[in-house]
Amino acid sequence: MGKNDFLTPKAIANRIKAKGLQKLRWYCQMCQKQCRDENGFKCHCMSDSHQRQMEVFGQNPNRIIDGYSEEFETSFLEHIKRSHRFSRIAATVVYNEYIADRHHVHMNSTQWATLTEFVKHLGRTGKCKVEETPKGWFMTYIDRDSETLFKERLKNKRIKSDLAEEEKQERTIKRQIERAEQLMPLSENGEEQKQTEQSEQSEQLLLPKSEPGGKIAFSLASSSKPVTKENGESSSKVVFEDVEAEKVEKKSKSTGNSTKGGGGSALDDLMKEQEKAKERSNRKDYWLCEGIIVKVMSKALAQKGYYKQKGLVVKVIDKYVGELEMLDSKHILRVDQEELETVIPQIGGLLRIVNGAYRGSTARLMSVDTDNYSAKVQIEKGIYDGRVLQAVDYEDICKIGQ
Repeated sequence: MGKNDFLTPKAIANRIKAKGLQKLRWYCQMCQKQCRDENGFKCHCMSDSHQRQMEVFGQNPNRIIDGYSEEFETSFLEHIKRSHRFSRIAATVVYNEYIADRHHVHMNSTQWATLTEFVKHLGRTGKCKVEETPKGWFMTYIDRDSETLFKERLKNKRIKSDLAEEEKQERTIKRQIERAEQLMPLSENGEEQKQTEQSEQSEQLLLPKSEPGGKIAFSLASSSKPVTKENGESSSKVVFEDVEAEKVEKKSKSTGNSTKGGGGSALDDLMKEQEKAKERSNRKDYWLCEGIIVKVMSKALAQKGYYKQKGLVVKVIDKYVGELEMLDSKHILRVDQEELETVIPQIGGLLRIVNGAYRGSTARLMSVDTDNYSAKVQIEKGIYDGRVLQAVDYEDICKIGQ
């Protein structure tokens, strides 16, 4: 076994002493060697291996520095993407987490002398959203991966197709309403024509028929005159009364059928179609809005103590990401809506309908159906004030923050 082999007692002792982070000023990036003190670093700089590495560095220093800078930037962004993808966090916190790995690329070997310069570089290149506050620099990762872009394209495509379907449905409903309006006067005119034809036919039956060129005979008997007149008048009166009664009955039947059967059913069908169209037009794949209280269900944030904690939505970013102010700690987080859950208030409390036909309306909770995961609410404000919705899903309602 050689003098400096891996399993020698001296090598093992050196590895035990080298555990954990040590001072950056005694680290050589070219040789990737960490020295424990100033004397060790001085001896390392005088060694032949270090001199050979410095000769290589002297041949093309810009290329080597650019390579280390690129490697440092990619590994730093990979860490913030993996650990703090949707949250706003201090740059010093991210840097301390990054340098916890002993084998990371050190900043003294890159083109940036300080962390502030590196953070400004990330803000200029658009890779992170950078903010300077009295507590220091804060940064938020901007996700520009191919997967997220592909998902955004799919969402936009889906939204466009939904809008096209809604326009088609609105056109068909308008056409049906126009046809119903056109058919209503035609049906009324047809009934009136039938009634006039029936009255004319009845009058023609009552009048005596006279043949052309024929003679009309009159009886001059005194006994028969009053009898014939009385019988004729009485019979004509009875016939006309029967005809008028039939007309009144037909009119009442036609009006009753039109109001009860035809007109009522047509109006009900139109109202149902309008409700369905309203549901389709207001049903979206995003439901976040400002002023509601939501629950964080991200297990990735459990280590930070935010799992199943409630927060107030202060701002909505790109329809799918909410900026939350946690109710307990007052911390600000940015979380995707897939990792959030709606909160149901107590009975009698105010809530907001966040999805569905009555999206955006403010209502009050009346009762809860735990078996069907739905609730009965009453709308309080807006054009639908006072309307009671019997069964609204838990996912479509959310508690309003005070």
